[in-house]
Amino acid sequence: MRPVFADPKTDFIFKRIFGSEPHKHLLIELLNTLLELEGDRRIRDLTYLPAEQMVPLPEMKLSIVDVKCVDQRGTEYVVEMQLFNVQGFEERVVYNASKAFVMQLRSSEDYPGLADVVGVTICDFELWPKPFEPGAPTVPMLSRWRMQEQHTGANGLGQVQYVFLELRKYQAGPHPQSFLDKWTYFFREAENLDVIPPELDEAPFREALEVARMAGMSDAEYEAYERAKMAEQDARGALEKAKEEGEARGRVKELRRRLAELCELLGIEIADEHREVLTTANLARLEKLWDRIRQERRWPGEL
Repeated sequence: MRPVFADPKTDFIFKRIFGSEPHKHLLIELLNTLLELEGDRRIRDLTYLPAEQMVPLPEMKLSIVDVKCVDQRGTEYVVEMQLFNVQGFEERVVYNASKAFVMQLRSSEDYPGLADVVGVTICDFELWPKPFEPGAPTVPMLSRWRMQEQHTGANGLGQVQYVFLELRKYQAGPHPQSFLDKWTYFFREAENLDVIPPELDEAPFREALEVARMAGMSDAEYEAYERAKMAEQDARGALEKAKEEGEARGRVKELRRRLAELCELLGIEIADEHREVLTTANLARLEKLWDRIRQERRWPGEL
């Protein structure tokens, strides 16, 4: 049985809601909220720009949703949904926004004619977790970044700016009140809803949910969506496995170091065959060796 609403974080649904001309007012509302634009500063109209072909990097697979547009003032926006915190992610965000700025320049144009570029990234993870150090600055759920003079704190060089919405930092619960919380709740919970809740039963959220409603999909569209979700789960599982393997390698390295220190402390000579064990044994064997040496105060005859 199909769920009622599709996941708006997937490529197919995100672009269906925010990347199509009939629904561009939804992207306008989203950008006005994330950029905190009020009054005359609000975006009134957008023109979609063609998305560039993404370089097929394995670590970036299924992690990028890309919509590009320009508003009535000429400001260009690179809007992305990022599902996974992969290596090189922050560098790619900077690269994409900087490239969009540079690509405006043609041989017949001058630098003063370049429009500002804003990179808008919605992350389905905590990009900047809460710091461990007491008193250290905490990055909020919605953060905005631009150049700053380090001695005075004065802002400048604002031609390229960045906006991040970290969905995992949402704390408003099932009854969001502000537009920002309602958009965040929409992205996080849409696929789990059976009906449109009162908090989202208003424009633009109600229409965004209607676009994501499964009943409006053809069988082919539903199958494509299901494949995308399964591929996403495969990618998420692969990243989790890589993380676990990396952590295991780190534990092995640390245990080898501690074993060498323990032998030195106890005056146990590490013969060549012992060194071979230290450099080749897996985690389970090293843990067993650690326990034996601590108990017997010597290098065990057999493991």
